[in-house]
Amino acid sequence: MKKGRILTGLVLIVFTYVTLGVPLSVASETVKVGIVLPLTGPQAKFGEIERMSFEMAREEINAAGGIRGNPLELIIEDDTGRPEVGRSVVEKLITKDRVVMVGGGYSSSVTYAVAGACQQKQMPFLVNTGSADKITAVGWDYIFRLNPPVSEYASAIETLLPQVIKPKTVAIIHENSLFGTKGANSFAKTCKRLGYKVVLKEGYEHGGIDFKPVLIRVKQLNTDIVYMVSYIMDASLLMKQSKELRLTPKMFIGGAAGFTLPEFAQNTGAACEKVISATLWHQVLPYPGAMDYYKKFIARFGKPTEYHGAEAYAACYVIADVLKRATSFTNINIKKALSETDMMTVFGPVRFISYGEMKNQNRLPTYVVQWINGKLELVWPAELATQKLEYPVDWLKTWGYKP
Repeated sequence: MKKGRILTGLVLIVFTYVTLGVPLSVASETVKVGIVLPLTGPQAKFGEIERMSFEMAREEINAAGGIRGNPLELIIEDDTGRPEVGRSVVEKLITKDRVVMVGGGYSSSVTYAVAGACQQKQMPFLVNTGSADKITAVGWDYIFRLNPPVSEYASAIETLLPQVIKPKTVAIIHENSLFGTKGANSFAKTCKRLGYKVVLKEGYEHGGIDFKPVLIRVKQLNTDIVYMVSYIMDASLLMKQSKELRLTPKMFIGGAAGFTLPEFAQNTGAACEKVISATLWHQVLPYPGAMDYYKKFIARFGKPTEYHGAEAYAACYVIADVLKRATSFTNINIKKALSETDMMTVFGPVRFISYGEMKNQNRLPTYVVQWINGKLELVWPAELATQKLEYPVDWLKTWGYKP
């Protein structure tokens, strides 16, 4: 009889959680959320800054009461920068760890694979960095994105060019990846609309060490601007080798990604000076808590952060907000809470809408930064700038070459 009562009690507990739509994993003391990031491999620097920001936000959220009194637990998995690994680890998070939702997503190729797996499993996924347009342009209803799509990265650059630099010819160099190819194609369309001639648009495979052949071609073409869409190591090599070749366009422009990380300045030294880049965030922007996050990050980790870290930090707060508002931790109710999100974060306002081909996409402005005296300064739009854009640039003098 005693065994029968225990068995009946267990059945009632299981029945209660199933009928309330709460996964059994949530019966524990923590609310589990899976985070997929590149912690090893060539994109590890991006994964590191995002992991640190996720963890910092998680600690603050739990210190403030967690999720309905229960601690938020982040199970962070390493995708190694490879789509097949990303898909494998997210399936493990869903089936073994029994997470209630997924976050993270750095490279577009990996994020697209993870998003496909989440959509197939009907698992809510909040993307915070992966930016290829098609991640939110294929109609998936369980996929939400906090950051702008890559086709919108250069919107601030687009206003800067005709007002200040006024180029006539453009060279575009990009990684042959979802992010790099889409970013390059979008900027080429922008140039066509503005009346600039794209005289070279060339992709490369990640991991190359010699960009001099293509840079020599750019020098021979004598283009006004060189626009590059690259991750950190390639971005660093492109600028170091441009300096070695004394390539001197009117302006070097990065399409965000590797051109904003602190390691870009560390890797390139003088070759980073006066380079401008698209960016999605800067600590001086008038978003509540933006500067506080920046200062806390430096105090804790001893180095500056930038837009990738801000995306992750904000995403963690969005996840917490969603889980607090969800009527239960079922996939359907979490998806509903995501769709109803309307909040301010250090990264800016977050509200998921549909426009054009985009579905469940947050829409935000972009900005232009410039490396000035080894610091990443906000230079455009002018009314928000921390420093005035330094232009025109005497590249040879900037790099320390004698006349």
